[in-house]
Amino acid sequence: MRVIDLSQPIFSGMPVYPGDPEVRIDTAHTYDTHGWLLRSLSLGSHTGTHLDAPSHMHADGATISQVLLERCMGDAVATEPGAEYPFGAGLLFTDRITESEFSRIAEARPPFVGGDMDEALERRLLAEGIFTYTGLVNLNELPRHQTFTFIGLPLPIADGDGSPVRAVAIIEDTN
Repeated sequence: MRVIDLSQPIFSGMPVYPGDPEVRIDTAHTYDTHGWLLRSLSLGSHTGTHLDAPSHMHADGATISQVLLERCMGDAVATEPGAEYPFGAGLLFTDRITESEFSRIAEARPPFVGGDMDEALERRLLAEGIFTYTGLVNLNELPRHQTFTFIGLPLPIADGDGSPVRAVAIIEDTN
């Protein structure tokens, strides 16, 4: 078994979407003063590798606290626009995808779609209840068109519109 980390590191001053809150990580307690280390985190709900809940783009959409965790993990494939999409598996795109792929993706009924996508596509996917993961990294390390297990669990943010995640792909040995 091989585990591939698909998550960006989170650090102070990291790049964020224009207009999103800056990331700040400050030291609140130190070993010398308190006997332990504690950091204070300030970041947006769509920082780094993250899950977008339907409420991110739709006022009546499900929030993070309404997301079933079973929908945030399961069979997935790494693919590219224009390929054949397996029915019911999560889709992680290695190349940028646009709204022109919406109908084909929706027909495959994935529980989630990940990768670099335009806003129009993301909006339509979320309207259909298909969760989106953005900010994924290391997608080039995934085997193409081969099923693997994806896990990208959100933090339990009450009424959240999104959440940073630790996303991983688990590739089973074929031997």
